[in-house]
Amino acid sequence: MIKQTVGELLGNHVTLDAEGIDRMYLNLYQPMLQSGGGVATFFKGHRGAKVASTVLMAPMSHAFVRATEKFAKKEQVDLIRFPKGKRKDDINKQYLKGFKGEEGVLFIGKAQEKYNAFRMIKKISEHTGKPYPWLTRSSVMCNQYYFYLVDEDFGPMFIKFGSYFPYTARVCLNGHEYVKCQLRKEGIPFEALDNGVLSCENPERAQQILDEFDESKIEAVVAKWLARLPDPFTPEDHAAGFNYRLSILQAEFARTQVFDRPLSGRHLFEEVIRENLDLGRPSRVGLIFDRRIIKSTPGRFATRVITQGVIPSLHVSYKSRGIKPYFQEGRAVRTELTINHTRDFRIGRSLCTLPELRAIGFNANRRLRE
Repeated sequence: MIKQTVGELLGNHVTLDAEGIDRMYLNLYQPMLQSGGGVATFFKGHRGAKVASTVLMAPMSHAFVRATEKFAKKEQVDLIRFPKGKRKDDINKQYLKGFKGEEGVLFIGKAQEKYNAFRMIKKISEHTGKPYPWLTRSSVMCNQYYFYLVDEDFGPMFIKFGSYFPYTARVCLNGHEYVKCQLRKEGIPFEALDNGVLSCENPERAQQILDEFDESKIEAVVAKWLARLPDPFTPEDHAAGFNYRLSILQAEFARTQVFDRPLSGRHLFEEVIRENLDLGRPSRVGLIFDRRIIKSTPGRFATRVITQGVIPSLHVSYKSRGIKPYFQEGRAVRTELTINHTRDFRIGRSLCTLPELRAIGFNANRRLRE
């Protein structure tokens, strides 16, 4: 038997090669309510309270919870408490199976989770020596409400709200679900992977759609759903400038290479593992991530081969990010870079930095292949 090289397998047996943004986990926050001074301005300067106090937050929280319960009844969707030990994604998949519409709310789930809220403490004045109240951030346990949605353009997604002031939220969406929705709307036949596209009658258009998935589309879909879901803030609050903004908590950048037959992909991946067990060495990590690594660079440099069932994956880590190629559903090799802290690349968290992160992510995936 003649052994084929990785390059030959990629050149001769790949039927679809696509790269795009995969999962994104976004922070939805109020920039003007991130400090005690900002909170004091909200209650005293904007709402006219004599004293800024956490007591003023409780009625807002109660009203938001009531509005959520009323919204669930109006939309005729379940409001459930997530059972312990059961994955939220598994529950979501069960609801997705029974969903027949193009767009809507699947269900609302709630769970007790850690949350960064405000509390009042006493400080001592350096000038008078007398105590005075001070608003500070503190980690607490509170109910968080998960609104699981199906969007006609983005497919399945969720928005999670904390039920305590300042009602910071999280948004989770997926670029591969976006491309599937757009292909359906344009009438282009395709075969889906669990998280991607296996085959497509017009692969060039599929790649173009993936390229068009950007920050403006993300901002638009989030704004659309914020206008439909219960809002802890009033129209007067928003008119005064107390509005949500998006920042990036986690972003995944993926390259999917589909093979003409499972055996070709399996051969490739076994060859990749054999030839690249040294990928975790600092010199090679530096090449993949295009970063200069010196002795003082923090992080654990290692290569891990993980087998889940009989599906192997190769993991290479650097600081708070990691890149892994793995064999997907017996047909495709997926190379996936996850960025958890944008500042590892000296880039801010604002959603407007997505084009820069996109370039970093795709270039790292290409360098790993090379």
